[in-house]
Amino acid sequence: MKKVEAIIRPDRLQAVQDSLDALGASGLTVTEVLGCGQQRGYTETYRGARANISLQRKVKVEAVVADAAASAVVNAMLGAAKTGEIGDGKIFVLPVDDAIRIRTGERGEDIVRHLQPEHWGH
Repeated sequence: MKKVEAIIRPDRLQAVQDSLDALGASGLTVTEVLGCGQQRGYTETYRGARANISLQRKVKVEAVVADAAASAVVNAMLGAAKTGEIGDGKIFVLPVDDAIRIRTGERGEDIVRHLQPEHWGH
């Protein structure tokens, strides 16, 4: 199994969710995060004083998928999140040794597969 983590623009979240839902990779964790990369930040004026804001608001999307689905999930995230501008984000792929469904004790790749699309946001 693989854990695919994407740090993306908040406004691209729905498109990423829809692209993953179409693949059946519907088990997601979404977290609002702050960070900086090439985009670096911006300068803002607050009460007449200039302030350098170095951390940008982003969204972290995490999905654990079967090894066979990892490449398709990465490509779906990439296609849905890309705007072509600095600040589009990054995708990381990490190995996952095991997964356990707490409710039943089931283990392995079967618990990260979804047979039907979840249709988020519809």
